[in-house]
Amino acid sequence: MIFLFVIGIWDQLLASSGENGSHLGEELPLWTVIPFIGILLSIAIFPLVASHFWHHHYSKVSAAWALIFAIPFLFVYQGQAMYEILHIYFLDYIPFIILLWGLFTIAGGIYVKGSLSGTPAVNTIMILIGTVLASWVGTTGAAMIMIRPILRANAKRKKKVHTVVFFIFLVANIGGSLTPLGDPPLFLGFLHGVSFFWTLSLLPELLFTAMILLVIYFIWDTLVYRNEPDQKLSTVGEREPLRVQGAFNFIFLLGVVAGVLFSGLVHLGEVTVLGIHMQIQSICRDIWIIMMGLLSLRLTAQSIRKSNEFSWFPIKEVAYLFAGIFMTIIPALAILKAGSKGALAGIILAVDTPKQFFWITGTLSSFLDNAPTYLTFFNTALGKLGLAESSIREAFAAGNFSASYPQFENLLRGISLGAVYMGANTYIGNAPNFMVKSIAEEAGINMPSFFGFMFKYSIIVLIPVFILMTLLFL
Repeated sequence: MIFLFVIGIWDQLLASSGENGSHLGEELPLWTVIPFIGILLSIAIFPLVASHFWHHHYSKVSAAWALIFAIPFLFVYQGQAMYEILHIYFLDYIPFIILLWGLFTIAGGIYVKGSLSGTPAVNTIMILIGTVLASWVGTTGAAMIMIRPILRANAKRKKKVHTVVFFIFLVANIGGSLTPLGDPPLFLGFLHGVSFFWTLSLLPELLFTAMILLVIYFIWDTLVYRNEPDQKLSTVGEREPLRVQGAFNFIFLLGVVAGVLFSGLVHLGEVTVLGIHMQIQSICRDIWIIMMGLLSLRLTAQSIRKSNEFSWFPIKEVAYLFAGIFMTIIPALAILKAGSKGALAGIILAVDTPKQFFWITGTLSSFLDNAPTYLTFFNTALGKLGLAESSIREAFAAGNFSASYPQFENLLRGISLGAVYMGANTYIGNAPNFMVKSIAEEAGINMPSFFGFMFKYSIIVLIPVFILMTLLFL
């Protein structure tokens, strides 16, 4: 009874605090993002200068930065701060981890067996398959299905970092741009009135970007492969035909996709937990995903997971690090949501054209959660054109969105492409990036550091492609 009484008091206190939560971003100074920058720098620097320490204590470092922000935040804002913390963990972090855990667990039970030679042609085809899958089973689902087969195919090759990097570019990010199932920002757009099939109109940009990157990768991998003559010999001999073990896990994978789609189409009301309003259909989705993962664990033979070199370390690493990231990201997102009244007002007010929306949404999505960044600029675009979300919904329902609101459609195109594509710029730009990195490192691949990934690969390869795409399509 005492427990229920305390819960009831917290519900009332936090609900009243949450009413003023929208003003938080107007009050917070820009320096409150320092702990967020601190955790990003820790992820970037510690693996380079103190790798042994980082491997054993990364969770403590993440917790330390979270506390550095949370303690003074709670001291100053009290109930309002508690509301914001519970809000981001209940509505963002916990569903985020549940989805990643479900897809990671299920994909770990799918074993592609047979002779896969890591030749440039085979690698390119595998990345292409993953890119196509990403829009239909999500970037995380496609990445978890394809990363282990491509690592096994290249097990005997000496240089394979570039293969994992291009895999992150295309499978974990850019490939998810065609449907709301592909990437969380597009799913948010779907929830806010954008037609499920509108994102298919982004196909020209996807074809252009993906083909350029695949050609670059094929040439790059061919040059590297020519310097590995001994590896060619390993492909000669008796070949084992390809087959998939644990294929029934695709049913569970589709179950996860169906659960995500269900949560966006069905409205069952809401419940309030500690002052946080939670959608019942979202709770049902999370329980369903957990069930799919548990069924996969129960029904998949352990020998399959062992052959897949499955372990829980990658998902644990992501869970610990993102627990800190989600805590410290609170002021950055609040300032963004405040729009013209927040510390980043100058940036938001200066954005007008599709090109500008693409680059500002993309740049911020490289370091912040791309879903709320997308939603912030989605609403910014509506406000600049004096439009209401209901008008957009009605236009899509009537089938005349493009004709009625061509200017907003162009802005929406820039926002959507920026949020999805530029998640590939850093390890934290999109959820599967860090997980792919962790799985690759577990397989013995010495992946580049946080800044190494940016300066050796994404800035050199992606930014020129994005500039060219901007000039041609936006």
